[in-house]
Amino acid sequence: MDFRLSDEQQQLHDTLTRFVQKDYSFDKRKAILKSKEGISREAWKQLADMGLTALGLPEAHGGLPGTPVDTLVVMEVLGRGLVVEPYVATVVLGAELVAKAGSEAQQAAILPAVAAGEKLLALAHEEAGGRYELEHVATTAKKQGDHYLLNGAKTVVLHGAQADTLVVSARTSGKERDAKGISLFLVERNAAGVTVHDHPTHDGQRAAEIAFKNARGELLGKEGQGLALLEHAQARGIAALCAEAVGNMAALVEITLGYIKTRKQFGVPIGSFQALQHRMADMVMYVEQARSMAYFAAAKADAPDAAERRRVLSAAKAYIGQAGRFVGQQAVQLHGGIGVTDEANVSHYFKRLTLINATFGDADHHLGRFSDALLEPAAAPARKSAAA
Repeated sequence: MDFRLSDEQQQLHDTLTRFVQKDYSFDKRKAILKSKEGISREAWKQLADMGLTALGLPEAHGGLPGTPVDTLVVMEVLGRGLVVEPYVATVVLGAELVAKAGSEAQQAAILPAVAAGEKLLALAHEEAGGRYELEHVATTAKKQGDHYLLNGAKTVVLHGAQADTLVVSARTSGKERDAKGISLFLVERNAAGVTVHDHPTHDGQRAAEIAFKNARGELLGKEGQGLALLEHAQARGIAALCAEAVGNMAALVEITLGYIKTRKQFGVPIGSFQALQHRMADMVMYVEQARSMAYFAAAKADAPDAAERRRVLSAAKAYIGQAGRFVGQQAVQLHGGIGVTDEANVSHYFKRLTLINATFGDADHHLGRFSDALLEPAAAPARKSAAA
């Protein structure tokens, strides 16, 4: 696969890299994590000034042309810098859903503000016991006049407490695990009937538990259209996280290589030991293979064939989850005891890789989904025959 970037993508990469190196140090990141919101509005404004919050949004609403491969360029650099601002939650998931399903009025009310860095979004979909299954939705929405009343609860909503507007999945018909009957709604985070509990995740970022009690929601798209929209949005989210994981792993390789070149034992750098050189070589191979899978995922994130999209994205997510675990473990072990301390950036990269693996389905989940996808063509004639 050709990994060469276009001139525009290279400029984007270089500009964002300079920002991370100059304005987003490890110490500054730790200070951001300890702040009340857990994100930096100043850093978010800087990303907006670079045009990143407008990337991929309709030009009619202040957006810039962009594809999942452009998002890959952004996410890999953000992964190297361990940037904690809600890029995936706001731009990749929330704004994508509004752009794809929203009415002209909804897009005009939300997307220009997102593009300008003035509004944050979050997708509230996961529920307790869902086990990564998109169709698991127990939250309900009942129509009342020109709006809907939502009742239910969502768990681990990425940057839910920081968002201004939530995109919420809820049932307008059907039972808890039915594929049909899922719709999407826009709900203001501070609306009456919305209760938000913010908490840090294992990697120090923020997620929220959100309850809805007769909370007013505005239908996004058409009733019953939600599952297809969620599946496509999640595909883009998985592709973005795969790219972020590659950035995390590449940084770990560089940090670990620098450490073993300077850390001495028996009077010589430990990097001179052949066993450790072999381990470093294995880490590099995992990163390069993961990069190939991330590019493949980005290339197929918008594939019109949903079955092909699921198959490729699951293969990428499963492999990169395994690769992240291996690279992270090796980096920690080669650093010794210091590798698990909060003072060492190595531990923060490993924590982030662990959370990326658990987001939108872990490696085991996607291995199972990939296996099921391989059987789909063979199973289709059997289902057709049975139906006949």
